[in-house]
Amino acid sequence: MAGVYLQQPSYLLATLKADCINKPFAQRCHDLETVIEEFPAKELHGIFPWLVESIFGSLDGTIVGWNLRCLQGRTNPTEYSVALDFLDPSGPMMKLVYKLQAEEYRYDFPVSYLPGPVKASIQEQVLPECSLYHNKVQFPSSGGLGLNLALNPFEYYMFYFAISLITQKNSPITQHISPSNSAYFILVDTYLKCFLPTEGSVLPPPSSNPGGAIPSPTPRTPAVPFTSYGMHHTSLLKRHIAHQPSVNADPASQEIWRSETLLQIFVEMWLHHYSLEMYQKMQSPHVKESFKPTEEHVLVVRLLVKHLHAFSNSLKPEPLSPSAHSHTASPLEEFKRVVIPRFVQQKLYIFLQHCFGHWPLDASFRAVLEMWLSYLQPWRYAPEKPPQTAEVLPRSVPEKWAAFIQENLLMYTKLFVGFLNRTLRTDLVSPKNALMVFRVAKVFAQPNLAEMILKGEQLFLEPELVIPHRQHRLFMSPTLGGSFLSSWPPTITDASFKVKSHVYSLEGQDFQYKQMFGTEVRNLLSEAQLNQMMMKCGTAQDENGKKQLPDCIESENGLILTPLGRYQMINGLRRFDVRYQGDTELQPIRSYENATLVRLLYRLSSALNERFAERMDMLCSREDFVGRFCRYHLTNPHLAHRIRYSPAVKDGTNQNWGPRISLRFLASYRTLVSLLMLYFIASWFYIGPVGCTFIILFSYFLYAVIMTFFFEAWKPHEH
Repeated sequence: MAGVYLQQPSYLLATLKADCINKPFAQRCHDLETVIEEFPAKELHGIFPWLVESIFGSLDGTIVGWNLRCLQGRTNPTEYSVALDFLDPSGPMMKLVYKLQAEEYRYDFPVSYLPGPVKASIQEQVLPECSLYHNKVQFPSSGGLGLNLALNPFEYYMFYFAISLITQKNSPITQHISPSNSAYFILVDTYLKCFLPTEGSVLPPPSSNPGGAIPSPTPRTPAVPFTSYGMHHTSLLKRHIAHQPSVNADPASQEIWRSETLLQIFVEMWLHHYSLEMYQKMQSPHVKESFKPTEEHVLVVRLLVKHLHAFSNSLKPEPLSPSAHSHTASPLEEFKRVVIPRFVQQKLYIFLQHCFGHWPLDASFRAVLEMWLSYLQPWRYAPEKPPQTAEVLPRSVPEKWAAFIQENLLMYTKLFVGFLNRTLRTDLVSPKNALMVFRVAKVFAQPNLAEMILKGEQLFLEPELVIPHRQHRLFMSPTLGGSFLSSWPPTITDASFKVKSHVYSLEGQDFQYKQMFGTEVRNLLSEAQLNQMMMKCGTAQDENGKKQLPDCIESENGLILTPLGRYQMINGLRRFDVRYQGDTELQPIRSYENATLVRLLYRLSSALNERFAERMDMLCSREDFVGRFCRYHLTNPHLAHRIRYSPAVKDGTNQNWGPRISLRFLASYRTLVSLLMLYFIASWFYIGPVGCTFIILFSYFLYAVIMTFFFEAWKPHEH
């Protein structure tokens, strides 16, 4: 195999492409490992883009690649194990990445496949605030097709890995797949644990040269000037090593760029699909939804959120002396301190807002709900364990989390209101939907949590004090201005200012805040509505013994459901008694009727009614027994006096059809089978068809006479 590969890189690439067709998966990976070990970076450089695409699929989704999202150990144990070993952080593929990284190769990634807000910003020559894109935008040369990002091998690999969750979401799936057991999900977890470790430091990259170091990305001069959003961050790495003479002087500084790059790529590819401006536009019902996340997408984001909480909570306790902290804190420890507020908070908030407002009203929302609840409970991923007690009691939220709750106030309050609005439109009769309400209630009922949220609201509503050194300072988003590594003076770091800064940075200065514990939220359901719901919302009977109608109001177009009425109908608490209001002879043919007989009997009935209309009307107008007998058979009093139980238009008046003959009941299979059974039983007693017919007619005549005397109003042939 190796002897064949000692050719030009183009031949090497052609041979590898042929192997994809002719060799089994495990053998191909083994051969690739051999090539990566034996060939120099110069020749591997030519196959790297093809190899990445063959693994993760093409950006347009036409090439599926290894289909890691559907690869599971239960169904494909060999391929599953081989793929995970090959793509492991210490596996052959990552060795190739670091091998190319040492030579500072660059690879083009089309801007057109970036998330919507990023793509629009770069195309307008406005530099996104994320440092991931700085010094990477390359404009096309003459005849070029479009903008590209010039990425180093590690960035290129991780871009493709992260975006494959989006581009490959429509790949064919032939069986039921559990996303949390897929090779892709396992790799996400593996990369997070490797590059964002909760214990120890990031493992050094494998190097083909013993003792050698893989250099971090060098700054590049932008090809054209860009307008920035404002005060944007430089990289944590660049800030930390700005005063150092050499990158290699501090190995810890060298490794932090991989952690920061990995997280930025994951957040950008998975969460940055809605900007603040786009989110505000999406509130309009006329704006078409631009990006629809899948349930698998949300599950991966939840994995990211849970790991970031564990990563952030593994921060070492701060020393008592601030000066000691500035000299001893490593870049990784500083990264843990700012990872959630700087990288995740804003984009996750907008992502959740969109999901709460646009996700279908079904049980699949459970994935979004659990991701939200995971973010709200960082204490679940703290290293300390709750004390063991004999009595099982709800664990109280420690006071040390008050700062997190206050700095994420909208995550608790506004999204809770959004969940309430969803709940009012959800079928709570479904156990899965009811369970979601229970989950949220259980989380927010944790001891001490409501008090902390209320304290955060009070801090936000405090009047702003005019402080000389603050009156010219604007509220700035953590991601749009200021540095998290340089702490503010104690005089301006009060809790009230932090809460206000959080709210205004996410919703703008004109945001009208709804208090979670205020009257406006409580009035989402009025007192009258709450009382009715507590009384089962419709189980009471009206004076006629029928179920009450859903809550509605009269209008010129008929009945209109109120919000309470919609809630009652969705949950099956009340309903309209919808009935056919037209000519009973013209009702749709039922499944228990013979279609041919229905049509023939309708023509016969119509002919008889047209022929004898005046005679039947005269007979039914008599007041003697004959008139009562004819009215019993030829009229339908319920048709003219039926009570309307449906929200139909008011001008739809009933017609009085008058006396008429209806033979449609003879088209019912039940009637036909009953007659056949009677004729069959009669044959046992040696009674012929004519005699049986006479007996049936005579019996019915006696029955009709009796019914005429006692129950004239009851109609026997109403079908």
